[in-house]
Amino acid sequence: MDVKSSPAAAHPYGDPVLVLALDTATPAVTAGVVELEAGSPPRTLAQRVTVNAKAHGELLTPHLTEALAEAGRALSDVDAIVVGAGPGPFTGLRVGLVTAAALGHALDRPVHPVATTDALAHDAATGAPLLVATDARRREVYWAAYDADGRRTHGPDVERPAELAGKLADLGLAQAVGEGAALYADVLGLPVLDGHAHPSPAGLVAAAADALLSGAEPAPLTPLYLRRPDAVEPTGRKRVTRP
Repeated sequence: MDVKSSPAAAHPYGDPVLVLALDTATPAVTAGVVELEAGSPPRTLAQRVTVNAKAHGELLTPHLTEALAEAGRALSDVDAIVVGAGPGPFTGLRVGLVTAAALGHALDRPVHPVATTDALAHDAATGAPLLVATDARRREVYWAAYDADGRRTHGPDVERPAELAGKLADLGLAQAVGEGAALYADVLGLPVLDGHAHPSPAGLVAAAADALLSGAEPAPLTPLYLRRPDAVEPTGRKRVTRP
């Protein structure tokens, strides 16, 4: 189910572009205020990150409010919003997307979704072919592959680590980042870079930089769940048997 985003053209971007970055696709609750200028990497003015897989709904709004206050900015100063679209678990992921959509609508600001794996690839920026893998629970990982220039070449997808390991030789990947990569490093057999378990606000904005700087229309806010939710609609009434 898509979440509607606000129109892109109502307000021109400032210079530099002031971006509110949000992500709830991993156990981290992430909010940050980031400046973006052409020809320069994103500059984080303030951020709040708490790793708590059960607190996305509780912490995201306080985190973004605190980050704005630390940066000395108000919501009305924000030119655009960037939000991680997953892949991620249903409950946590929708918190970020719905919050971003609501803010975009209220402020009449564009909301740009980015793959959370893309943000992690920008954070790592290794200059080598890279596997990004986050924890999908159920002994699976969400993963995507990137070339030496940081372009996504495969995924995102969800898979068991042993099944993914069998594909790595053909993908030609040299190293890995992400919580899933660290959890299953012994299975995947790739060196894991420290310090990139969860996406940063700067990484999220870097993943959307081209669209932000060009003023492009945002993509639909479509969450990347990659698998069906556990809950299913009942197919009919249960038969009651009398004793």
